Amino acid sequence: MRNIVHALARVTALLGGFVLLALILLTTLSIIGRSVNKFLHADFFDRMLTGVSQFLLDLGIGEINGSYELLEAGVAFAIFSFLPICQLHGSHATVDIFTAALPDAFNRWLAAIWEIVLTAVVILLIWRLFGGLERYYGNGETTLFLQFPVWWAYACSFAAGVVACIVAVYCAALRLAGALTGRDLLPNQAEGH
Repeated sequence: MRNIVHALARVTALLGGFVLLALILLTTLSIIGRSVNKFLHADFFDRMLTGVSQFLLDLGIGEINGSYELLEAGVAFAIFSFLPICQLHGSHATVDIFTAALPDAFNRWLAAIWEIVLTAVVILLIWRLFGGLERYYGNGETTLFLQFPVWWAYACSFAAGVVACIVAVYCAALRLAGALTGRDLLPNQAEGH
């Protein structure tokens, strides 16, 4: 089970990372295109280099249409893709200034309780995400510029969210087992990976 959960978390994080890199490239190209388009519309090009300016504009130099739609969908997927690996390695943000001096047994139980709470929250989020997926699938809504169905983005995020749920339940079980046995079965935030 351990190998399957670790593989799911890693593969999902890698997919999210590739999507995030593609979004960075897309956004960069869109910004460059918009800047060049604005530059080609400047008075100098309009008056002095009209033919060159028009030729370049006719090539389609400008902002990438639908980049905001892709960015919105892709970032949502990336966020859900990184949840499992963060959960598995105990890498969520924590404030342990008060608990650092407490006994290890108390901290194990505290970690187990918060892991169970976080698991419940992740399951609740994914359940509601599925509700949104059903709603957008049912009504057939599409994005404004690219006209792709909105439910596609929800489906991708939901798939990553299901992996997050699996990893969250696994981590909650291990934290609880660790609290019962007095051993750390998962890394803590301070320990890293």
